[in-house]
Amino acid sequence: MTAVRAFAAGDEGALVDAWNRAMPADPTTRSWFRDCVLLDPNFDPEGLRVAVTAAGEVAGCAYAVRRLTPLAPGTGLEPETGWIPFLFVAPEHRGGGLGRRLLDEALAFLAAHDRTRVEFACYTPHYVLPGADPERYPAGCALLRDAGFETVSSPVAMDRSLAGYVTPDVVRALRERREGEGYRFRCPGDGELPELIRFASREFSPEWGEAIRRLGDPARLLVAVRERVVGFAAYGAYRGIAERFGPFGVDPSERGTGIGAILLHGAMTMMRAEGLHASWFLWTGQTGPAARLYVKAGYEVTRRFHVMRRSAGAVQDG
Repeated sequence: MTAVRAFAAGDEGALVDAWNRAMPADPTTRSWFRDCVLLDPNFDPEGLRVAVTAAGEVAGCAYAVRRLTPLAPGTGLEPETGWIPFLFVAPEHRGGGLGRRLLDEALAFLAAHDRTRVEFACYTPHYVLPGADPERYPAGCALLRDAGFETVSSPVAMDRSLAGYVTPDVVRALRERREGEGYRFRCPGDGELPELIRFASREFSPEWGEAIRRLGDPARLLVAVRERVVGFAAYGAYRGIAERFGPFGVDPSERGTGIGAILLHGAMTMMRAEGLHASWFLWTGQTGPAARLYVKAGYEVTRRFHVMRRSAGAVQDG
């Protein structure tokens, strides 16, 4: 008989091993598990539901988390929302309903803490993937749908090789025109970082502001300034992975001016100057100006995800 219980010290190595068998497209490490789960200030061991066989083998787990501390200064605890950042069952233990047991226990934990909306899997700042991957993990998507989760958005991940990258002449010319109009494109000074963090948090997301704060290295930031910050592009801001691009944003009042293209290509030039071989990110909309900009710059879709949500009263099968 497989029991489901709260996480206990000593489980971590077996959990990582089971994870890597269950999700070979997204392997993890003990250091990631430590830093992004166990040391997360929102971590509650009761929310990490671990399935253990009679022989003591970890068969799977589901992680439920709610905010105990704000994401960023000035933000709240989102008291109605909980997240399930990951859920898996080792291949040798599938087919007996264990995945649904784990999911139900994660949902019960969140319900006991008055969470009426549950999101899979976009918990910031420590999400594993933006959502469920229907191509690599179709059974997981089906499990979530059967439990009453609905798709609310379908972001994509994109990649681009930087081998041989050269800034296009049209972008160089565009930059010269905008500089003639008073725009400046440069790495920010230390004294400009507070304004940049406020701008990113206010116009886009508090998590973006915190990503810039954690980055802490203006050499991996490019800003567009015209009397004030009107856009930015960063890389290496997430877990110190240099080839991971973002966050990236342009003031809505400045869109359509080419500022986004200048920042994107400027950051790619900086990445290439560091000797980086590729640029990639996990999350953008499939349509819209940002997606078109990335495609025009040579990025290609590499994965698609479903951000899924379950609200109180959702119909449950099984």
